[in-house]
Amino acid sequence: MLKTQEELLYVLSKIGINYKNHEHPPVYTVEEADKHHEGIEGVHSKNLFFKDKKNNLFLVITLSDKEISIKDIAKKIDAKNLTFGKPDLLEEVLGVTPGAVTPFAVINIRDYNVKIVLDEEMMGHSLLNFHPLVNTATTTISSNDLLKFMDYCNQKPEIIML
Repeated sequence: MLKTQEELLYVLSKIGINYKNHEHPPVYTVEEADKHHEGIEGVHSKNLFFKDKKNNLFLVITLSDKEISIKDIAKKIDAKNLTFGKPDLLEEVLGVTPGAVTPFAVINIRDYNVKIVLDEEMMGHSLLNFHPLVNTATTTISSNDLLKFMDYCNQKPEIIML
């Protein structure tokens, strides 16, 4: 299981993904992260880890400024009684802590089936920004490279309008 941004950035380089990494103080919310976006190209994300009543797991990635309703997301991803995954489950499944949830964490999925959902509107942008497994940096990659990374990790995300 990858734990550090250095390990992740090595993998990105190894598979031919161009990236820019931007260090900043620790952030735990979208609002805190917004304070550190100056000079970073591309759109920023909101990354949500959910569990439903049947214990299905979901990683939903959308634009940071997009208003979302858990009930609406549940309908769109066909989930019942959607709730946020607890921190211990988040760390066990994705290897990250609250505040560092990221699509890059799919590299850590081993013994779980997690449905990855990418917002179609977000994927329409050329540059995307995510935490590199830690909440002390932001990494910029292209939307095409996000899909390349998902493929490398044997993940088949569903791209839908959220």
